[in-house]
Amino acid sequence: YNTDVVFDAQGKLVARYHKYNLFLGENQFNYPKEPEAVTFETPFGKFGIFTCFDILFYEPAVVLVSKMQVDTVIFPTAWMNVLPFLTAIEFHSAWAIGMRVNVLAANTHNTSMEMTGNGIYAPAGARTYSYNMKTEDGHLLIAELDAHPRLSPASPPAVSWNSYALSVERFSQNDHEFTGIIFEDLFTFTELTKPGGNLTVCQKNLCCHLSYKMAEKRDDEVYVLGAFDGLHVIEGQYYLQICSLLKCPSTNLSTCGQPTEMAQTKFEMFSLSGTFGTSYVFPEVLYSGVQLAPREFEVLADGRLINRNTTSKPVLTVTLYGRWYEKD
Repeated sequence: YNTDVVFDAQGKLVARYHKYNLFLGENQFNYPKEPEAVTFETPFGKFGIFTCFDILFYEPAVVLVSKMQVDTVIFPTAWMNVLPFLTAIEFHSAWAIGMRVNVLAANTHNTSMEMTGNGIYAPAGARTYSYNMKTEDGHLLIAELDAHPRLSPASPPAVSWNSYALSVERFSQNDHEFTGIIFEDLFTFTELTKPGGNLTVCQKNLCCHLSYKMAEKRDDEVYVLGAFDGLHVIEGQYYLQICSLLKCPSTNLSTCGQPTEMAQTKFEMFSLSGTFGTSYVFPEVLYSGVQLAPREFEVLADGRLINRNTTSKPVLTVTLYGRWYEKD
């Protein structure tokens, strides 16, 4: 098995977990017949543990939080970064926010395989993180966390992910929609042609609403609003509903959705929401240079992902990444 072990302060073995959701290329491992929901108690909260690819699935990851009520997840991983939605720091911090739990994510560091990005993530955002593709040096992260985040006054409110989006009319009936591929999924896009405004783009049952104002509209950068509602089938099979404001690598619309790490446009305001059919939605904000934006954005109780002030760095993507587990 691909196994995690936990020792207490006296060196006693207190927990053992066998990875359930094996990734491609892990066929040398067995996996348990039934998923294991492994928890252990500490003087500073109840902990759960799972590994890498597990985080994209209902069992055991969601079960540990929703049914076993863990406070903190320990998450060892060998995570290959995939822009625009699945870099380690971006998705793991978003999972902590969406599940309202602490996540301690320890990634292996292998730049030749695009593996980097560790963090200590709280329900209100990253407390500390590291992203380093330049050297092979390791990095120790230390931060202070609420031992019981659900009971903390700082804990964000529970979110009804579709309540705002269902309450508003479609913003724009535009003729400028086009399609593009992200990680082999066919998205519906519409371009942000003005410095500010309101846009809606829909795919199947998902409509994504965006209100925005750029600090300046540049001629050399293109941003789009995208929607995807469907079964993802590359490197695993899982059902996604995604709303995303993202920067295209060039002004050629055919490049939209391809990875890009640098941007130059800051946003004075953004508000992103969607008519999600799932209550499991993970909010991501990624800045130029693959940097997080802790404390610069928040999720309102009605499901809107908004910024608090003008973004401190240019924006790569603002995304609501929904997982509809029942449709897998």
